[in-house]
Amino acid sequence: MTKMSLAKALNAGLRRALEADPKVVLAGEDIGKLGGVFRVTEGLQKDFGEHRVIDSPLAEAGIIGTAIGMALRGYRPVCEIQFDGFVFPAFDQIVSQVARLHYRSGGKLRMPLVIRIPYGGGIGSVEHHSESPEAYFAHTPGLKVVTCSNPVDGYWMIQQAVASDDPVIFLEPKRRYHEKGVEVDEKASPPPLHSAQVVRPGRDATVVAYGTMVKICLDAAAAAAEEGRELEVIDLRTIAPLDLSSTVESVQRTGRLITVQEAPLNLGVGAEISARITEQCFYSLEAPVIRVGGYDMPYPPSRVEEDYLPDLDRILDAVDRSLAY
Repeated sequence: MTKMSLAKALNAGLRRALEADPKVVLAGEDIGKLGGVFRVTEGLQKDFGEHRVIDSPLAEAGIIGTAIGMALRGYRPVCEIQFDGFVFPAFDQIVSQVARLHYRSGGKLRMPLVIRIPYGGGIGSVEHHSESPEAYFAHTPGLKVVTCSNPVDGYWMIQQAVASDDPVIFLEPKRRYHEKGVEVDEKASPPPLHSAQVVRPGRDATVVAYGTMVKICLDAAAAAAEEGRELEVIDLRTIAPLDLSSTVESVQRTGRLITVQEAPLNLGVGAEISARITEQCFYSLEAPVIRVGGYDMPYPPSRVEEDYLPDLDRILDAVDRSLAY
């Protein structure tokens, strides 16, 4: 058992992937000597060499395009996009090539490529450094989209993503990188990559979240418990494909569902969950599914981002509205 922050857990997971397979190669802007803007890859170039931990040019489309060629030649590239909003110059490569090559080749070509994206706000930065682009990628057939919310998942999920033969968009909640560490059992048996987990049991309402919002939902559940309300909190962990089996089972017991995301609500992940749960649990629902998320606007200046981001009060207000039915 080793105590790790999320950044350290991801570093340890990448280290283990590099040790396990000589075909694993990391690439990205400043990930080598600097160790990345958030120091997630710190020390890896020193230990594995510049040929496996590559400082790339400042060109996201070039990073992904080069990684596509490497994947086709049998390597397992892991690309880091420095900030979420910087992924858009590479969007064409991702949705037009990465997501389609396996299908386009009739299954003959594999694309074992991981694209790591630090995402979300709450760090006092500006737009292009605080985006939540998950819905763009989840809408694209051929891409797997996953996001860890804690160091234990970070350690295991990055290794599982690297081992996958499918392209994986790996979203890392940057607000959680350097929070207080937790114990990580490096000899444990992790759950499957594309599976949701119940992280707090409850009976009065179900709250579903992913990434950075999971911690806030757990805080909201703790606050609700002081008033005698038991919220069941589910961490999706994977956005595409969505594993809603635990959510369905939970809603059939609680009769209520609140979805929480940092991204704008319009056509977001919460909307998809709402539609599916309404279809599958219509006769179990005691109230409409309520969505909590960012506002439908560009990410605001950092001085007012706390007014934009979903917080404990907005989640508890949604719980109150659900329970009022």
